[in-house]
This record gives sequence, C-alpha cells and structure tokens, in this order.
Amino acid sequence: MKNIIVPIDFSEESLNGLDLAIVFANKHKCNIQMVYVIKHPYEIGKLNTEDEKKVATRAFEGLLKDYSPKMHDASKLEYIIKKGKIYKEIVHQAQAFEKSIIITSTHGASGFEELFIGSNALKIISSSDIPVITVRKELKSTDINNIVLPIDTTKETRQKVPLTIEIAKAFNAKIHVLAYTYTGIEEAEEKVSAYSKQACDFIKEHGVEFTLEHKSGSSMVKTTIDFAEKVNANLISIMTEQDDSLADLLLGTNAQQMLNKSPIPVLSVTPKDFFYKESFKTFGSGN
Repeated sequence: MKNIIVPIDFSEESLNGLDLAIVFANKHKCNIQMVYVIKHPYEIGKLNTEDEKKVATRAFEGLLKDYSPKMHDASKLEYIIKKGKIYKEIVHQAQAFEKSIIITSTHGASGFEELFIGSNALKIISSSDIPVITVRKELKSTDINNIVLPIDTTKETRQKVPLTIEIAKAFNAKIHVLAYTYTGIEEAEEKVSAYSKQACDFIKEHGVEFTLEHKSGSSMVKTTIDFAEKVNANLISIMTEQDDSLADLLLGTNAQQMLNKSPIPVLSVTPKDFFYKESFKTFGSGN
C-alpha cells in the first residue's frame, strides 16, 4: 500500500473517508490524494466549470490546513480536481498509481452537485480491481485492532486473505475468521470448514493472531455484522461478488447489503484468477 485515493465532495459525511485514510496512511507511511470530480457537462443552474474549480480549490486548501498536521508527513497529503464521470475518474486516478487503494465514505452530499459519493461508491467498487474500503459513519476508533474475515462456500472467498493479513500486520491487529454456512445446508459445512482451515493456516504462517468461529444463519450479512460488533471489530473484509454475466457495474446482493448496512468499515476485494503473492498463487482459485 503506497497510495490512498479518497473521493471528496466536501460534505461532513465524505470526510469520514479521509479520517480513515489518515489512519491507514500513518501506519503504512503512504500518500493520500483527495479527488474531487466536476461532472461534465454541468447542469443548467449549477456553477460553471471554472467557478466550480475555484470553489473546490479553496475548499481543498482548507482541508490541507486542517488535516496535514494529522499526517505522518504533511507533504504526503495532496489533492486533484478532475472532470468527467465521477466513478470513472476516481478509478482512473487510483490506477495511475502503484499499489493503490481507495478509501471512501458511502454517504455524502456535495455543495456543488447532488448526492455524489452515495450514488457512486458501489460503481467505484464494481468497476475496479483495486481494493476499496468504505465507511458509513464517523470512526469510533483511530486504530484497527480487530478484523472480521468471513469465509463462505465460494472458492473466491479466500482471495481476500493476503490483503487482510497485510493490514493486520501493519496495525498489529487480530483476525477473527468467521466460518459461515446458511442454516439447513449441511453439505456446505465441510467445504467451509476446509476453506477456513486453509485461511487460518495461512494467517498462522504469517505470524498474525487469529480466532476461528463457526456460525450459521439465514443472513450472512446480519450474522457477520453481529459477530463483528461482538468482537469490537474495526474492519470487515469481504469479496465483492461481481456478476460479469450481467454488467461490470453489478455487485452481489451480500456485498451491497454489507456496504449499505455495516456500521463498521468494509474492505471490498475484487475476485481475481491469480494472486500477487507467489506462495498464495493458487489459494482460492481452485477447489
């Protein structure tokens, strides 16, 4: 993790993402780039492009003054103003950097446009293979102490393990592995148990403290959130469950519900056919 991209629309809600980004930047000693996107073409009755850019620039200068002192290095916080489709410009900006991650609020209201972060957070996640951390509410903690890692029956469920480990090591956090099966589906328990054991073995190999708990229920989202609140989690790590058969902007139901309902920040990882860690290359890509 070298660069963190933070979509900003200057609302108090959108700054929740910046608060969390600073927590991560200070642990990883990385850069933060705040991004505001001017929609094009602008609507009748709205500020014209140049005026909007001037107002955004003044607002960003205010944020630099307030937030730079909170950074491990004040020069590592910067901003950029772009023009175009919001989610596309955010993703393009993240892709322009090596080892980047996006951290964003899922709620926000711009002073220049209609609600923009709330309507674009899912699009940002769906249209990128870059990890995204979303936050709905004001941070309860300025640290990451406990991370919940739900494991289900999908082979992709294990692909989030390497990044989760990386974050846990940076914060010296504990990973709580949640082996989840839907109530009444007994044949799934064997697969989930096997996947959970693989995940735990890999976490142990990397020297990260962890727990393992098996749970079943009718809603994976509710079960996961309830468990996360029980262990005082500061982060939930999930896969995005994208459906390529329909569109590149569609998330699975569980992912959408988790992003919309979780009071705890959520790390969303896009499924891949391979992994960046050599020792983990086939982990989760097969049966």
